[in-house]
Amino acid sequence: MELRVSVQSVQQQAVEKLRTAILAGVFKPGDRLVEADLCRRTGVSRPSLREALRSLESEGLIIIVPNRGPQIPILTWEQAEQIYQVRALLEGEAAALCAKHGTRRHHDEMRAALTAFDKAVRNDDSATRLSATAEFYRVMQRGSGNAVIDDLLQRLVARVNFLRAQSMSQAGRGKFSGREMRAIFQAIVDGDSRAARKAAELHVKNASVVARAIFQANAAEKGRKEAG
Repeated sequence: MELRVSVQSVQQQAVEKLRTAILAGVFKPGDRLVEADLCRRTGVSRPSLREALRSLESEGLIIIVPNRGPQIPILTWEQAEQIYQVRALLEGEAAALCAKHGTRRHHDEMRAALTAFDKAVRNDDSATRLSATAEFYRVMQRGSGNAVIDDLLQRLVARVNFLRAQSMSQAGRGKFSGREMRAIFQAIVDGDSRAARKAAELHVKNASVVARAIFQANAAEKGRKEAG
């Protein structure tokens, strides 16, 4: 993945490039972020990189471990479950508000994201599935008119994005996700806040079920390796 940035707004660009890379799964939970490597890949100075890393730490995307430096955090299932619970509340509210306040422009952008998602499912394009899903929710959150909900959700989703990537890789999950997002979209277009909230909450609940299965499978695999 190309991470090099231009001279203008170096620090902000470094934050954006690294954030995108983390959300895309270029760096996995538990991976250490080596400053020398990141400086080489981004083309920024070490002071600028460190400022960027501090920004990412404030977003919860990385942690600074004493004597080890920055790394991608590893979530326990309990932490992930709590995030899904809060997401259901916030995304349900965002969907309900978007049904009230969303404009035709928001509808058109959400429709375009869904079209891109469906095409990615047909082409088995995991990267585009993730980016289209993220775009769908970005537009919905903007359409809610509540900037605080938008900010909180961006931070929460960033922390479980690797789970989203894994869950969508499961056979058939992409089609179910597409149906669930279309239900959210249709309720928003219809101006039905109650249905939009219900559809959004159901989507997060189903994602949580898949995520739990992933955690259990990963734990079982780890146990087998340690036993062997």
